[in-house]
Amino acid sequence: MLSSKEWPIAAAMLPLGDAHPVDGPESSAERWLSDLTEVSDEGFSEVDLTDSWTRYGDLDAEHVAVLRECLRSAGLTAASLSAIRRSVIDEQHGQEHLAYAHRTIDFAAELGIPVVSVGLHRALTPAQREQLWFWTAEGHRDPFGDDDAWALAVGRLRELGRHADEAGLLLSLEMYEHTFLGTAQSSVRLVEDIGLEAVGLNPDIGNLIRLHEPVEDWRAVAEATMPYANFWHVKNYSRDEDASAGLYSTVPTSLELGVINYREAVKIALRSGFQGIICVEHYGGDGLSVSATNRDYLRDHVLPRREYTAGVSRVRQTHASAVSR
Repeated sequence: MLSSKEWPIAAAMLPLGDAHPVDGPESSAERWLSDLTEVSDEGFSEVDLTDSWTRYGDLDAEHVAVLRECLRSAGLTAASLSAIRRSVIDEQHGQEHLAYAHRTIDFAAELGIPVVSVGLHRALTPAQREQLWFWTAEGHRDPFGDDDAWALAVGRLRELGRHADEAGLLLSLEMYEHTFLGTAQSSVRLVEDIGLEAVGLNPDIGNLIRLHEPVEDWRAVAEATMPYANFWHVKNYSRDEDASAGLYSTVPTSLELGVINYREAVKIALRSGFQGIICVEHYGGDGLSVSATNRDYLRDHVLPRREYTAGVSRVRQTHASAVSR
């Protein structure tokens, strides 16, 4: 069982901007190595290759080789890959996003990355891009109650899960507001309908509790979804509510100070059998430094420092061989 010292905690590349190649491999290497060295200098040994930084499924073989060398030079292990905002059920670009996801799985397999996270969230709308915090403006909503859309999501995500399984990887589905992965019940139903041990959930509860509207209790979400978790984005928000006045407000903060009690959430995860990679995130300000603070909080105060009995997960884990459904 994983303990505090060796639990893999990866830094998200979200705070590092867009570093997708626009020129040849030499200029790409300069930017990539600079960014990755900055992550390493913050004390990380593992990184989540978030595809807002680089679109891995669109790299040619020469750039893949250069990126691999930059990771080695920075002393970082690519522990996970998060592909975001390319829903495979997008009415216009779903097929294109599906093809990209397949290429991304191939990239992960080539670099030995054990888990790829995808979701059903869409590109931000123009109105969302104009906000300080994009979740304060209305974004896309999946068509709950549309059986054909649900079947399409199950079919395409199952197709990706089979590809990941054949490549020796896990596929994780990121929970995200107002999509078929936007509630605990819908997320569990989706992963159950897909029905593959290689496909689990990425219970990014922060995505759900930041909304300026009534939300599910985070403990209930954790209890329902952690038995299916095989990867975990963690972040936190300060949240204020005055339900009688219809007022709800959130802002990003560190794991320690937010409304989600990660000391309790990790206990739920352990008794649910979670033995997977944790990816620390933060929006706004110096996100990389806050991510490092989040890593230290988890390792020094929250993750297990003594022997414990882990529960039995319902999906395959990256760091445990026991599987039961």
